[in-house]
Amino acid sequence: MYPGSYDPVTNGHLDVIGRSASLFDEVVVAVLINKNKRTLFTVDERMDMLRMVTEQWPNVRVDAWHGLLVDYCREHEIGVIVKGLRAVSDFDYELQMAQMNLQLSGVETLFMPTNPIYSFLASSLVKEVATYGGDVSSLLPPLVEQRLVQRLAEQR
Repeated sequence: MYPGSYDPVTNGHLDVIGRSASLFDEVVVAVLINKNKRTLFTVDERMDMLRMVTEQWPNVRVDAWHGLLVDYCREHEIGVIVKGLRAVSDFDYELQMAQMNLQLSGVETLFMPTNPIYSFLASSLVKEVATYGGDVSSLLPPLVEQRLVQRLAEQR
């Protein structure tokens, strides 16, 4: 499982998804449902974009979850959570989560360093740059960039 909010999905996410798809028989890309978090795209919109941009990997499935990630893993017999790491600061937080998940359920966490060309990339940063008219075309799949630009225009 590769969990995240994917608001929106970036080329960095796709790099981790593709590399995970080459390692595992199936990869579940799980979109976080957090009613307390303000997102630009709905869960359904994020799932739709993910399905379209992951079509090249037949062993990737997109789903959503709410609650404890390890409960989802247990319910769907998923034994590994994949987490992309951009920097040492990501590791500090993710290591604590990995240890808690292992303690709670026995689910392992695989840390995958991001491709260095994406080490700075975060969805929140992409949204901020795009909000002010910056070019984010090299950071997102074309479909996602189009939807991001359209959504931001609708909000103005």
